[in-house]
Amino acid sequence: MSLEDFIFSLLNENLVFVLLAVFIVVCIMAGVRIVPQSEKYVVERLGRLRSVLGPGINFIVPFLDRVRHQVSVLERQLPTATQDAITSDNVLVQVETSVFYRIIEPEKTVYRIRDVDAAISTTVAGIVRSEIGRMELDQVQANRATLIDAVRDQVAQQVDDWGIEVTRAEILDVNLDAATRAAMLQQLNAERARRAQVTEAEGKKRSVELQADADLYAADQAAKARRLGADAEAYATQVVAVAIAQNGLEAAQYQVALKQVEALNALGASEGKQTIILPANAIEAFGNAFSMLKGK
Repeated sequence: MSLEDFIFSLLNENLVFVLLAVFIVVCIMAGVRIVPQSEKYVVERLGRLRSVLGPGINFIVPFLDRVRHQVSVLERQLPTATQDAITSDNVLVQVETSVFYRIIEPEKTVYRIRDVDAAISTTVAGIVRSEIGRMELDQVQANRATLIDAVRDQVAQQVDDWGIEVTRAEILDVNLDAATRAAMLQQLNAERARRAQVTEAEGKKRSVELQADADLYAADQAAKARRLGADAEAYATQVVAVAIAQNGLEAAQYQVALKQVEALNALGASEGKQTIILPANAIEAFGNAFSMLKGK
């Protein structure tokens, strides 16, 4: 064998090893898939669903298996949507909604629905119109939390076949047309005026009740005072009666004389009185009183 033939055979053998090594590296690279934590990979084999790869290192059959879809499992938010709805009392409202969801079964999502966001938006709009159509306007305003729960539960049931989990549904605002808003404002002002009148009437009523209580208390105190005065007078009369019973007529005359003296003293002590007119028996009454005092 010549030198040229030897070199040619050696190169052919090395080329086979090099190609074999390259093929092995390509197979390894094609058979290993590293999936991020926030994603899942949908693998097909010859056009059919083979498996779903989770986060981490995964192995597939090179050249037979192929990653067809890389699906994010992060929570997503639909753009704020506005839809018209009519309440049971025939009031047109505009409802702003927002929905949060995430894909938990990507094999269902990629093979059962084409546009996930559009499908969820349409479903939410229909459910919102249906739920608001069962309520009156006041109930929509007052029971917003109940309405949100109902929308979230129904949306979750509708999208379950798509491998989607609805994490939150929000009703951001309920807007009214200008005519309805003006009517509600007028009704609110009338209600405020009615409450003010009721409050004023209750205040007047309370004032009358307090005045009546005060008058009753004053009358009761006056009655107690009169009763005490009557008791004192009765006691004084009783004392005089006892004195008369013990001392006879002289005690009664003594008391009368004292009263006359007190009356004359009061008359003389008053202002502007320069002349005092005495009855004919006044001197005799004084004498009797002095004689009684000396006799005492």
